Amino acid sequence: MARLSKGEATVSELAKPFGLRQPTISKHLRVLEEAGFIRQRRDAQHRPRQLVVGGTLKDVDTWIRPFREQWEGRFDNLDSYLEKINKRRK
Repeated sequence: MARLSKGEATVSELAKPFGLRQPTISKHLRVLEEAGFIRQRRDAQHRPRQLVVGGTLKDVDTWIRPFREQWEGRFDNLDSYLEKINKRRK
């Protein structure tokens, strides 16, 4: 998905950096297509994929936001605690 955020790409282009075969990447792409994250278009014999901007990713972000905020708060508390411990040791 990070690669597709830079522009559309074919299965071969997406597979190349990972050293994976085309059928393996195609399976992953199919899942992303069914979830609505990417779409395929036809260009003669090529079928480049592109990222779908909007809805689905925004829905995921909305769902994840409370969990992210909770964990960020916990990490902030941990940072404060570790700073407190380090000050006592000095």
